[in-house]
Order: sequence, then structure tokens, then C-alpha cells
Amino acid sequence: MVTNLEGVLQAFGNGTLFGESYGDGPVQVVFLHGWGRSSADFRAIATELAEHGISSVAVDLPGFGASPLPETAGGARLYANIVISVLPTIADGPVLLVGHSLGGRVAAVVAATAPERLSGVLFIGAPLLRRGGGTAAPWRYRVIRFLAKRHLVSATSMERARQRYGSADYRAASGLLRDILVTMVNESYDDELGRITTPAAFLWGANDTAASVAMAREAAALVPGPTTVTVLDDCGHLVPTLRPDAVVAAVREAL
Repeated sequence: MVTNLEGVLQAFGNGTLFGESYGDGPVQVVFLHGWGRSSADFRAIATELAEHGISSVAVDLPGFGASPLPETAGGARLYANIVISVLPTIADGPVLLVGHSLGGRVAAVVAATAPERLSGVLFIGAPLLRRGGGTAAPWRYRVIRFLAKRHLVSATSMERARQRYGSADYRAASGLLRDILVTMVNESYDDELGRITTPAAFLWGANDTAASVAMAREAAALVPGPTTVTVLDDCGHLVPTLRPDAVVAAVREAL
């Protein structure tokens, strides 16, 4: 029998989500990528796992890769509801849910809401907690935003300010996707973490500037179920592409 190692694009949930499937047996692992990324981040990982007889699906989250945008704006909780509704069409039994960055936000909600669908969860560089003390927006942007709310500057001027002062992710997004981003960055998943009973592993780059190791340890401490925290030296935020070997090892350990 020839094992599927290259990934086959499939539609799930009548086209609600698309993803690449690897391997020929029952799906054991589902991957969720980060913001502005796609299922392609997990190709090397999923291919190696398939060589070891572990079948998986790397999902394109709504609005990325081949998957369409959701009908309304929402954060990780909206995305999690979509994933939960589609999981039965991806796998017959419980799966290990692997979430990087945005995918980790979604995975936290799925794990708290539908534990029966999971055998475990692996968080990778996921901003799971929102804490105070962030950097305030530049005063010029705050002035323009203040005036725009009172219709004293044009929509064009407001958008120009967003492009100048917004984050790279914010500048790259528009319309509904931008609204989704704004919702997500203002979310914190303390409650969901406190309701995760399945085994939870945290895999982090030591040099991650998007989600600190300290935050990962704080998030892990909130989980009542069994947890492990692994920190990768000399690695930043994009662990799936920088250290695919470490993700493969973490998945195999979790399984």
C-alpha cells in the first residue's frame, strides 16, 4: 500500500473548511496554523508523521489558505465553534489538536468546549492570556481616531493612519478579516484554560516575542489537567517552520 505523504487538499463540512490530509489510516492529529499563515506550515511535520504511520489533517482556518471567511466577525470562540462542527467530518474518534499562535487560541476553546473530541492538545507559541501593560497607540493615531469617531476626518485619512500606525497583521488585513483580528487580540482564555481536562502540552521558542515563555508557564498553571512545558533554545515564534523536528517529537510524545 502506498502511503499518502504529500498531502491531499480536501473540503470538510461541505466546504466550511479545507485542509491537507496526510497518511492512510484513521486521523490522529489535526493541525491549526497561526494568523496570516496556512496549513502549509505543517507539511514537513505531517509528512514525517505519515512516514511513521500517523495520519493527520492540517486545516486552513477561516479566511486563510483555501478556507472561506466566516459569515460574521468574531474571535477564537467563533473559529472554535466552526472547528468543533467540522471535526466529526475529519476524524471518527478523538484527535490530538495542535495549535500554533492563532491556532492555539482556537485549540484552547475547543479543548474547553468539546473535550470528548480530543485525546490531547498541543499549544505552540499561542497568545493565550491578555494582560495589562501593553504599549499604548501613538498619540497622533489616538487623535485621528478620536476625530474620526466624531466624523471630523475622512475615512481615507483614518485608513491612512491605520496603515501607518497599525501592526503588520493589522495593515495586511481588511474588511471582515480585520474585524476578526481586532476581536482576537483583545481576547484572553483564562476561563477556557481552567476547564481543560485533557492532557495539554506547551511547546515554545525561547525567543518568542509574540507570546512569551512566562505567559506559557502562566497559562499551563491554569490548566487543571496534566501539563508539560518544553522550551526550545535559539528559536522564535514560528516553531512549526523553524523546528519541525521538535513538533514531530512533541506530537509523538503526546500520542
